Amino acid sequence: MPDPDQAAPEEPETPEAQPPADNPAAEEPEAPAEGAAAPTGTEGEDDLAADAPAEDAPADAPAEDAPAEDAPAEDVEDAPADGKAASEEPVARRGWRARHPVAARNVAHTITALAAVLVLFALLMPNDPDRFRPAVFARLPVEAIFGAAVLIVLPKTLRLVTAALAGLALGALTLLNLLDIGFNEFLGRGFNVVLDWILFDDAQSYLEDSMGRAGAIAVVIAVVVLVLAVLVLMILSVVRLANLLARHSGRATRATLVAGTVWVACSAIGVQFAGVQFAARSTAGAVQNRVDRVQATLKDEAEFAREARRDTFARTPGDQLLTDLRGKDVIFSFIESYGRSAIEDPVTAPGVDATLTDKTEALTKAGYAAKSGWLTSATYGGSSWLGHSTFLSGLWISNQARYRTVTAGDHLTLTGAFERTGAWRTVGIMPGVQKSWPEGKFYGLDNIYDSRELGYQGPKFSWSTMPDQYALSAFERLEHGKKHDKPLMSEIILTSSHQPWAPIPRTIPWDEVGDGSVYKDIEKEGKRASDVFYDSTKVKEEYGKSIEYSVTSLIDYVVKYGNKNTVLVFLGDHQPLARVSGDKADWDVPISIVARDKSVLDKIDDWGWTEGLKPGPKAPVWRMDSFRDRFLTAYGSTPRP
Repeated sequence: MPDPDQAAPEEPETPEAQPPADNPAAEEPEAPAEGAAAPTGTEGEDDLAADAPAEDAPADAPAEDAPAEDAPAEDVEDAPADGKAASEEPVARRGWRARHPVAARNVAHTITALAAVLVLFALLMPNDPDRFRPAVFARLPVEAIFGAAVLIVLPKTLRLVTAALAGLALGALTLLNLLDIGFNEFLGRGFNVVLDWILFDDAQSYLEDSMGRAGAIAVVIAVVVLVLAVLVLMILSVVRLANLLARHSGRATRATLVAGTVWVACSAIGVQFAGVQFAARSTAGAVQNRVDRVQATLKDEAEFAREARRDTFARTPGDQLLTDLRGKDVIFSFIESYGRSAIEDPVTAPGVDATLTDKTEALTKAGYAAKSGWLTSATYGGSSWLGHSTFLSGLWISNQARYRTVTAGDHLTLTGAFERTGAWRTVGIMPGVQKSWPEGKFYGLDNIYDSRELGYQGPKFSWSTMPDQYALSAFERLEHGKKHDKPLMSEIILTSSHQPWAPIPRTIPWDEVGDGSVYKDIEKEGKRASDVFYDSTKVKEEYGKSIEYSVTSLIDYVVKYGNKNTVLVFLGDHQPLARVSGDKADWDVPISIVARDKSVLDKIDDWGWTEGLKPGPKAPVWRMDSFRDRFLTAYGSTPRP
C-alpha cells in the first residue's frame, strides 16, 4: 500500500480510469433500505452525532465503518456481521438512536446545552448571594475561551484527561463557592480552606442537637450526594464539550478566535451591562483570591504567635492585680447571640428594649445600678468560643488557628488574673460543653461544671442542653449558695438564646426549678425549630424572645441571690446570623456592668457608658480585645509587660 501522506506519482490520464477493486471507499454505496432515515448532511446534526473525532479516523475510512464514539454498546453489537447496512436489520433489533433518530438528536442537543449552561454557571458563579443577578451570568468568561483553545489542539487521550481534570477543578471551585455563601449567611465571612474544616464536626453536632440523630444523618447524606453530583456532572459536562470541540475543530477554532477578540476589546474599553463588566475573569480571580487568603492565613499564624507572647500584665504579681475588687463576688456571663440587632432591629427591639427597661427598674429597686456600652466581637453568627477567648485574653481571636495558638500558651486571661491573685475561688458554669474541654485550664478556673456535672434531668431545648434559669439555679446550689473562705469569681455561659431559637423555655418560680424535670412539659409546649428557623419574620421574633428570656433569668437571679458584694459583667458573644441581624450588619454586642456598691461603677465613670442595661446609640464602641486591659486598669492592676 502506498503511504497516504506522500504524493502519488503522476500517471497519464486515461479516459475511463477505474478505482482499484480493493478500495472500499470507491465502491458504489448501497441504497438505504426502504424506511431508513437518510443522512441529511446538514451541519446542525454533526455536533449531535456521536461519531469518533475526525482526527482519530483514517483519512480513507468510510464514515459508516466507524462506530460512534458515544454510541451505546447495543448499537455496536447489533451491527450485522456480514457487513450489510444496519437499515436492513429488523427495527426491533436496532439501537434506540436508529429507531428514534429525531428524539435522539433532541436529547443530544438538550444534554449538550445543559452541559454548556452548567459549565458557564460554574465559571460565572459569585460566592456572595447578594451578587446573584441576571447580568452576572450574561458575561463572557475568559476561562472558557482559554480552555476551548487548549482542548482544541490536544490529541484525544490528553484532551480527555485535561477535560476531566478541568471539570474536577471547576466542580471543586463550585463547592467552595457554595461554602462561601453558607459561611457568609451564618458567620458573616467566607470559608477558609486552611482553618474551617474543623467546623464541620461542630456543624454535625449542632444538627444532631437541633434535628436529632436521624435528621442529622439525612442532612449529611444529602450533602455527600450533592458533592458527588456536582463533581461528576461537572467532569462529564467538560468532557462532552471537549469532544464536541474536537469533532468540529475548524468551526470551534474560528469561534474561539472571535470570542477572544471580543473579550479583549470589551475588556480594553470596559464594556458593562447593568453595572457588570462584560469581559469576565471570575474564576481566575476566585482562584487567586483563595491563594492569597491561604498565604495570608499562614502568615497570620506566625505573626499572631509573636503577638500572643506580648502582654501588658504578663509579669504583674497577684497582689498588684484587681486590688479594687477584693472581697467582691464577680460574675462574668456571656449571653449567646446577644447582639446589637436585638436592641435596634424593628422586629426584635420592642420586646428586648422593654425587658431591659423593666429589669433596670428591678435592679434599681433592689439597690443596684448598671452602666452599658458596646464591644465589637471578633466573630459573627457563631463560633462563640472566638468571642469568649477574645474578651478574656485581650487578643483578637478571629479564627481557629489563633484560638489554638493562644489556648496552647500561658497568656494571661481576665479570669486567670483573678486566679493569680489567690484572693478568689474561680469556677466555670458551662452548659454548652458536652465533652472534655482541655482549653479550660487556659482560663484559670479552679473548677468547671459542664453539662454532665450540673445535674439536669430535663429535656434539651434544641441545641441548648438546659434552660438558662436551670444553669443559674445549679450555680447557686453547687457554688454560690455555699459558704467559702474566699469570694467567687465565676464565668457563666447562657445558651438558651442559641439558634435555631425554638423551642424557648419560660421563666418559672425559682423554687420549682428542681432537677429540671419540670421543663419536659414546657419543651413540648414550645414551637418547633422547623416552623421558625426558615421564616424570616418568625425567626426574628423568636430570637428576640430568647434574648428576653436569658436577660430575665440572669437579672432575676442577681436580684434574688445577689448581695452587696455582687458584681455582674454580662455581654453578648456575637451577633446572630445574617437572617436575623440583617445583611451587612455590624459585629457589635452590648455589655453591661451591674453592682450594688456605688464605688465599683465610679471606677468606670470616664468610660462614657450609658446608665442602665440598654446602651445608647452614642455609647462608645470598643474592640472586644481591648476590654481586658481597660478592666484590669480600672480596678487597680499595675502593668508589668
